[in-house]
Amino acid sequence: MKKQRSIKTATTSDFVNMGPIRLRQPIPTNGIDKVDPFILLHHYGPYKISSESNPFDLGPHPHRGFEPITFLLKGEQLHRDSLGNESVVKAGDVQWTTAGRGVIHAEGPTKIFVEKGGELEGIQLWLNLPKIHKMMPANYQHVKGEDMPVVKSKDNKTTIRIVSGELENKKGLIKTQTPVNSFIVDIKKDGEYFVNIHPLHHTLVYLLNGDVSINHETTLLSDANQMIVFNNDGDGFSISANAGSKLLVLSGKPLNEPVANWGPYVMNTQTEIMEAMRDYQQGKMGFLEN
Repeated sequence: MKKQRSIKTATTSDFVNMGPIRLRQPIPTNGIDKVDPFILLHHYGPYKISSESNPFDLGPHPHRGFEPITFLLKGEQLHRDSLGNESVVKAGDVQWTTAGRGVIHAEGPTKIFVEKGGELEGIQLWLNLPKIHKMMPANYQHVKGEDMPVVKSKDNKTTIRIVSGELENKKGLIKTQTPVNSFIVDIKKDGEYFVNIHPLHHTLVYLLNGDVSINHETTLLSDANQMIVFNNDGDGFSISANAGSKLLVLSGKPLNEPVANWGPYVMNTQTEIMEAMRDYQQGKMGFLEN
């Protein structure tokens, strides 16, 4: 019989302001610094995008030492980077940038999407890189939603898209530097599913919308507790849907390394942060026009 992981923390996803952008930030908070190897989680939108209003247009900016990842839920974004990549990311797609030793990228709603208008919503996740990979060459991966391997429950009430990692012998298309599972779960009302998790992985589940019960004991709602972090003491956890719901499930092998972060850089020491700032100023991370 499978053993459920106990719940370590159930927390809200409070709003924060980043310049003109208002978004939810469950990691980090006062109570949770990180869930190693996950450094930051931002839930942005839904924003109403139009030619008169475009609050989420991020111009060129650098990164080093980690992997900024976007799970796009609604809308359409254009990705550009100093590696020469340019791609349109649509609802259901995932873009996975490995910053490594340095990359400059820009993202925002496409011109066509701004002109026609609509809602934009997504998740930005920062996944830490281990020390041995922090200065690896930068890379970019884009996986379309329709290409992701899918796991369905026997009653067809639960559909899980595998972005990275493995579930029920199906593997995601994203290549990761360390063992990381990322799943997007759609579950209909009265659906139930047990998510198996590697025993060494740190694990969290984040509610994107809906109403679910985790392990038949803790409810997740958009305006209440929205994220759960688990202890490493079981085989996985169960999801029971009280309404049609969408969730993000993340698990990863912890790095257990010191973390120094400032702005767009995640390194192991403050000296390395200063080096990153200098290298960006000297153009060593490449160039990208506005």
